Amino acid sequence: MTDRSRWRRRLAVAAAAALALPMLGVTGASAQESDSPLAPVSDSLGGLLGSLSGGAQVTALVHGTDPAAANQAIADAGLRKITSFDEIAVVAASGTVDDVRDVRRAEGVTYVENNDPIKLFASSGTVATRSAEARLSRTGPTGGALDGSGSSVAVIDTGVDPNHPAFAAEDGSSRVVRNLKSLCTADQDSGCIVDAGPLDTDTLSVGGHGTHVAGIAAGTPYSLSGIDVGGSAPGAKVVSISTGAGVVILGANAALDWILENHEAPCGADVSAEECPPIKVVNNSYGPSGGGEFDPKSATAKLQRALAAEGVVTVWANGNDGGDGSQSLSNPPGQDPTPGVLSVASYFDEGTGIRDGKVSNFSSRGLAEDSSTWPDISAPGEAIVSACRPYLLICSTGGEPYSGPGLLDVGAYNVISGTSMAAPQITGIVAQLFQAKPDATPAEIEDALKATAYKYSDGAAYEPLGGYTSSFDKGAGLVDVVSAVDHLTSAP
Repeated sequence: MTDRSRWRRRLAVAAAAALALPMLGVTGASAQESDSPLAPVSDSLGGLLGSLSGGAQVTALVHGTDPAAANQAIADAGLRKITSFDEIAVVAASGTVDDVRDVRRAEGVTYVENNDPIKLFASSGTVATRSAEARLSRTGPTGGALDGSGSSVAVIDTGVDPNHPAFAAEDGSSRVVRNLKSLCTADQDSGCIVDAGPLDTDTLSVGGHGTHVAGIAAGTPYSLSGIDVGGSAPGAKVVSISTGAGVVILGANAALDWILENHEAPCGADVSAEECPPIKVVNNSYGPSGGGEFDPKSATAKLQRALAAEGVVTVWANGNDGGDGSQSLSNPPGQDPTPGVLSVASYFDEGTGIRDGKVSNFSSRGLAEDSSTWPDISAPGEAIVSACRPYLLICSTGGEPYSGPGLLDVGAYNVISGTSMAAPQITGIVAQLFQAKPDATPAEIEDALKATAYKYSDGAAYEPLGGYTSSFDKGAGLVDVVSAVDHLTSAP
């Protein structure tokens, strides 16, 4: 079988299994902006309030002018508190439709959104991005290989298998330094994050997606049967927050809120930064089907903007809904114009590391006439080999397993496609860039990526956009790590 035939078969298998993990359900702009004294609501909540009976149970995120106002409002309305995100003055609560109608009238309530459902969205990809080349040819300020050392990457997903060889450090320990579950229930009033310790949270959620994604961002390099595997930042540590295989926006937002509160010392103040470095980048390979309008009032937007202000980059998969530019199918939170919030399109390197490949057919396109909906950049997301236990649902659909380095690691890697796989390429690369310039800002990281992106020609033409050129299907082009590092470190 020729290489070309082999990769056509691989593409067919991966496409049939296209795993775009549901993307965070950030809904469109308020459906009820008016002169009414009622606080506005998200589109999806407006639909529920108009269709459900007054006694029907719902969960909502109540935004206030400050935390006290939001808490007082839900108490007065008879809603039951689930958790709160104090830094952005949002309280999650459950109750009846009538209770939610009442809370909209409360003083100090500025917005109410629904707890929307979301869903999750193969070469290792590190050749096409020049990430592997950067590890060999560029160093950080201390002279170490540019492998992402000094940062933790946070992955919000189905969970992680911390004992997978993809996360094995040289001393045999796991580079997964925190392994958390984001559990939010109506009878829980003490927050949504619990520590899962050494447990395989990916298997507990019957997932597989999270381990695959984390392996792309920070997996240990191996050569398996002639196939190179490993992440962009194999020197980085991993902080995993599992939202389970069936996720809703509350659990994902709770994960973002935990990162906002703990990114400087994710393992606690008594653990050294060498053992457990600060979180510098967050991967989000999930969102709503079919894209949607960016909602700047949503809790997700407030959280990622607060993270950017504190030096943390947020990365989003742009979605797996394809398109032709006639409408925006991009993941809503990735459309946030805040510097340091990145959306990633999928590029196909044909399994060979080629840099003049194609935009993946499944990769979501923005609206050609509205550049605010375009992805920021492209990275390999098609036919990506990464960590994936064969007994997990998502991994079993990959169809092309590879055994790991150990005798018991049978079928421990597999080929999966999706923008879910493209996003963690960028997540690991961001860790590499922070190693190259530790005091870089999220805006400088984004600038370095876009200013140096390789202009592969497939798809829509590039157009001038804010100092760069970009396109509605592939953003600024294919990420080029070597050039990005040189651009970043040469800046004053």
